[in-house]
Amino acid sequence: MAENPSVVEVILESDLKNVEVAEEIARRVSGTAGFEEDDQHRIEMAVHESMINAIWHGNKNDASKTVWLRFQIFNDRLEIRIRDQGNGFDPGGVPNPLAMENILKVSGRGIFLIRTFMDEFRVSHEPGRGTEVTLVKRVHSDRQSQQGGTGREHESRSSTS
Repeated sequence: MAENPSVVEVILESDLKNVEVAEEIARRVSGTAGFEEDDQHRIEMAVHESMINAIWHGNKNDASKTVWLRFQIFNDRLEIRIRDQGNGFDPGGVPNPLAMENILKVSGRGIFLIRTFMDEFRVSHEPGRGTEVTLVKRVHSDRQSQQGGTGREHESRSSTS
């Protein structure tokens, strides 16, 4: 693991047009980090879904708010942190999109996809700072897909007063 990881950090306006900007940054950073094309696409999709959640659900599409992104390239992994200015959510309360009652719903698959595409997914919320998701993808990961429904041990919810 690199002592001093390469870092790309941006702050974007809370506007859905910036989802594409974040995806392009993710594509370039993941390529620089040495990921193969398939993994680059998975990382882009995870960033896409996280950005939509941050803008739409977290910031409530409020143009006066921002979304913070930080990409850190380590020797063995890429860590991506995305923070909105919203009030937070409980990832355990997100319905399973594969449950029969949800199978035909057009929304609610973002977190499922993120869990499927990334090796780790964590959520934290600090009052006054917003909700932050951390996405981790290991370089040359041999990990079998978690199919989005397991691996919740990486989720955490923290708050400080």
